[in-house]
Amino acid sequence: MDLIIRRAVLPGHVPGRNEPVDIGIEAGRIRTVEPRLAATAPEEIDAAGALVTPPFVDPHFHMDATLSYGLPRVNASGTLLEGIALWGELKPQLTQEALIERALQYCDWAVARGLLAIRTHVDVCDPRLLAVEALLEVKRRVAPYLDMQLVAFPQDGVLRSAGAFDNLKRAISMGVDVVGGIPHFERTMADGAESVRILCEYAAERGLRVDMHCDESDDPMSRHIETLAAQSHRLGLHGRVTGSHLTSMHSMDNYYVSKLLPLMREAGVAAIANPLINITLQGRSDTYPKRRGMTRVPEMLAAGINVAFGHDCVMDPWYGLGSGDMLEVAHMGLHVAQMTSQDGIRACFDAVTVNAARILGLEGYGIEPGCEANLVVLDARDTTEAIRLRAARLAVIRRGKLVSRMPAATATLSLEGRPLSVDFKLHR
Repeated sequence: MDLIIRRAVLPGHVPGRNEPVDIGIEAGRIRTVEPRLAATAPEEIDAAGALVTPPFVDPHFHMDATLSYGLPRVNASGTLLEGIALWGELKPQLTQEALIERALQYCDWAVARGLLAIRTHVDVCDPRLLAVEALLEVKRRVAPYLDMQLVAFPQDGVLRSAGAFDNLKRAISMGVDVVGGIPHFERTMADGAESVRILCEYAAERGLRVDMHCDESDDPMSRHIETLAAQSHRLGLHGRVTGSHLTSMHSMDNYYVSKLLPLMREAGVAAIANPLINITLQGRSDTYPKRRGMTRVPEMLAAGINVAFGHDCVMDPWYGLGSGDMLEVAHMGLHVAQMTSQDGIRACFDAVTVNAARILGLEGYGIEPGCEANLVVLDARDTTEAIRLRAARLAVIRRGKLVSRMPAATATLSLEGRPLSVDFKLHR
């Protein structure tokens, strides 16, 4: 063995029923998972009953815009449309050097927080494809410690923006992985539906995955997810198509949704909600009652649809906060979706780990013999505590190598001269 993690608690463990396990790692892969492993290794980590999980996965992000907050100005209204306008103002000022520098800084943040796989959309409406070239270079540089998928994203509409479809095809030929779209931003509903058709047909022809910004609107009549599911089913793209945002679903008629969800399940279309951003950008024109702005996560899960949570934005024209912490995303998601039962909380943890990994099609993901040794040791005893505390990442392991350490969240207090040590957990 090259590395052994001792006394690890896994996400599915039940206290009193499952004892901690040792995880033996060799040649970058998990070789064995068993209690009290007899083997030794030159490096060992004692988890001491802490939670060990596969790494966090962000299935929806915008790496080309990250850390650009305030450039060229701040989004004063806080709306989606002003953010898009701001991005349009910023694009002519972008340089590859600045894009690469900001993206690499964010990747460092991500790895320190146990986020080892990111699907990022990259705008292809600039004919220079400057951002595409920059993020392909970032993807190459971070490959040793982070998996990155790029989505060819026509931010201004593949039909609405002149030359966007040709730009998208050029981006794919350069090495971008996934076909993107934004049908609700086309000029008409008919154009939106047409954009879904041509993009899905192109993806089917090239054997690619599809991930579309879909119905990111408060308009209940924005129903492009229906077209996306229908085209997925028609073209046999089952399991390769994702609808991101789907915020209009929170305003849709319940009877219509009762027909829509089975169609999505039958077509194998996954969904990505972005809790931090959806509740920030949506419902802006409401007085009261004010809509939450996030899609119907519990209902989709109950219908058998794979649902994941994305971070979407960090310090960019749309969102001035964020740090690459997927536990923060899960924490907000369970509150907004009212998923506060134990099963609901576990589902929210899955939404930033296993569900997201399935959307990306990650191979060798998990904690089983043969899986890649990509692991996170969390300062928590279970997934509920991990989300509640946004637990410190005590250790982050990539392909069997320790890449990051973080101290446990502790404090030493003095009350009336009496020292008191606090670890912020429930009493053991």
